[in-house]
Amino acid sequence: MTREEVYERLNQVFRDVFDDESITVKDETTADDIEDWDSFEHINLAVAVEEEFSFKIPMGKVVTMKNVGEMVDIILEMGK
Repeated sequence: MTREEVYERLNQVFRDVFDDESITVKDETTADDIEDWDSFEHINLAVAVEEEFSFKIPMGKVVTMKNVGEMVDIILEMGK
């Protein structure tokens, strides 16, 4: 899976979780960039990502992700 393919799927996950079709994420996107992205939604987002990509993200990685780029790196690593 390429980074671009991950972003195609990830954008839809973000749009579904935050109920906002205008969201387009990139490496630098953080919780500060998306209005409703708080700690509760961070967990919902992690669960939705796990469901979309069919693997479990270790909780230690879920809580330490600083931006979407780190999330994509984890997805690419887990998908190997």
